[in-house]
Amino acid sequence: MTTRALITGAAGQDGTYLTELLIGKGYEVYGVIGPAPGAFRDGIGRWGEAYTVLSADLTDMESLLRAVEVSRPDEVYNLAAQSSVGGSWVDAVTTTEVNAVGVVRLLEAVRQTAPQAHVFQAASAEMFGNGAEVPQRESTPLRPHSPYAATKAYAFHIARSYRESYGMHVSSGIMFNHESPLRGMQFVTRKITNTVARIKLGLADELCLGNLDAKRDWGFAGDYVEAMRLMLQSAEADDYVIATGEVHTVRDFCETAFSHVGLDWRRYVRTDEASMRPVDVDVLCGDSSKARRLLGWEPKVRFEELAAMMVDADMQLESQADGPVRS
Repeated sequence: MTTRALITGAAGQDGTYLTELLIGKGYEVYGVIGPAPGAFRDGIGRWGEAYTVLSADLTDMESLLRAVEVSRPDEVYNLAAQSSVGGSWVDAVTTTEVNAVGVVRLLEAVRQTAPQAHVFQAASAEMFGNGAEVPQRESTPLRPHSPYAATKAYAFHIARSYRESYGMHVSSGIMFNHESPLRGMQFVTRKITNTVARIKLGLADELCLGNLDAKRDWGFAGDYVEAMRLMLQSAEADDYVIATGEVHTVRDFCETAFSHVGLDWRRYVRTDEASMRPVDVDVLCGDSSKARRLLGWEPKVRFEELAAMMVDADMQLESQADGPVRS
């Protein structure tokens, strides 16, 4: 019998990689792609009858009920979110409506319509905030510093509440930074690799960034969606840190990306006060030993490979006169 999966946020970076993974394993996928799917829609045809587009919104309960009723899912992956930390200060209300209250709506829709479904909730390492132990693990206290992190913490707790109160199979993946050539341009890694490509091609002459000393645990999105699926294959629902365990600064990412095309980052990078966040988390580094032990998951793509992959993709993109840019 074919497994049916419902993915919210299907047109984003993680949704694209997850769709490819699930269809490759014989799933029937129903994707909620949101109002601005960008280049994602161009690739839907290659999945044929295995993929169905649904219209729904985390701010609209009725649309979520319809989506669950139509898809009759065995597995639900909630990847939809206002995913920018910086953007959450600009519009904290919308961030809360989507990232926090929206998760309650989706869980309620599943509880009422497909309570047997296994559910994945995308949590975030930003929930740990500053002052946390390093590396961070499942037991590390949450100290969110941004509206984005606070909404993700709420969703994390409510997902656990539905698991414990209703016996639903709801697992949260505490996802540390994961990147790819599909990363949105508003994220620092993609801003770096795209600008590196433009500088190399003579289309730009400098890269303006905020805090170069911020330390992050960066992995490859294609590896991380495999962990999402593995969580839902487990007999018991639980929460897992998904991370590489390696930490690098934004400065390190710049150096690696520029050196990949034979450039010295120090000649081009400028710090810009306008790019600084009101509050930034100093160090995020995850301990994924639980996921490795219980799920058999481990990351495959290393930091240097990830940066090179993204620079190469942006070199190709910027070399094309009218290449599509994923938003």
